[in-house]
Amino acid sequence: MKYTQLGRTGLKVSRLVLGTMNFGPQTDEAGSHAIMNAAIDAGINFFDTANVYGWGENKGRTEEIIGSWFARGGDRDKVVLATKVYGNMGTDGRVWPNHDKLSAVNIRRAVEGSLKRLNTDYIDLYQFHHIDRRTPFEEIWQAIDVLIQQGKILYAGSSNFPGYKIAQANEIADRRGMVGLVSEQCLYNLAERRAEMEVIPAAQDYGVGVIPWSPLHGGLLGGVIKKETEGGRRTSGRSADALANSDVRLQIQAYEDLLEKHGLEPGEVALAWLLSRPGVTGPIVGPRTAEQLESALRAVELELSDEVLTELDAIFPGPGPSPEAFAW
Repeated sequence: MKYTQLGRTGLKVSRLVLGTMNFGPQTDEAGSHAIMNAAIDAGINFFDTANVYGWGENKGRTEEIIGSWFARGGDRDKVVLATKVYGNMGTDGRVWPNHDKLSAVNIRRAVEGSLKRLNTDYIDLYQFHHIDRRTPFEEIWQAIDVLIQQGKILYAGSSNFPGYKIAQANEIADRRGMVGLVSEQCLYNLAERRAEMEVIPAAQDYGVGVIPWSPLHGGLLGGVIKKETEGGRRTSGRSADALANSDVRLQIQAYEDLLEKHGLEPGEVALAWLLSRPGVTGPIVGPRTAEQLESALRAVELELSDEVLTELDAIFPGPGPSPEAFAW
């Protein structure tokens, strides 16, 4: 495994981030523990989750599975543990006032709930899952400062923030003498490059590490057409919806044809491309099985040639440099 600093911090994290969203809904506790063991054995030290994972009636279940892994011998000291706050944790569909978003009172409540479920006394990276348009950053940072002073969290990060909110959050944190955001978790992959317009430039300027989620774009970049053809099974879900668009299907076919010509695996290339991008700390991989984790691990060693990178840009053109892409 290769490691890098998380943004401008002194914290070293693996170039792959273990995403745990499937733990509970799609992978049972035993299978989840096996994946975490395999990740540690492979050198992955960065685990990402969220308080709402488990979803519906089972919100919090994913954090509980991680917590039970710690209780059964998982080495907490080897893990950089990241979770998130924002969503309503109620399981009956109701949102009681002050039980969601980023008010100081909900941040305090949410962190205590996560600590209990995760079976730990501190969280390395506490991330805001979404912007809160009603709560000022002065209040958010006051709440975070208290948690840092109490030793309950070490760093703060964002998720799904636009570039201007990354800038606003860090400017206000700087005025308070705080470190501010050290990471941004955003949707970013070959097929979805809008983050290059504002989010990634802002993150780079402020020393914020970029952690892309959905690196395979819901499976679309994982060889979906080839699997459909060879397996004889119809694609479903987000990939099926995307491939129903003839232009998208032609684009994905060109992608798969290119990689077949070079003898490369689509899923591994999609991850390797992200690892080659400026500002990227590491993509989140969310394996449902140990075999899927093994495939992701091969991407860390994969060096894409200039020829392949150029051809990928031709198939999936980015927006271009900011602000020229939209200003001139």
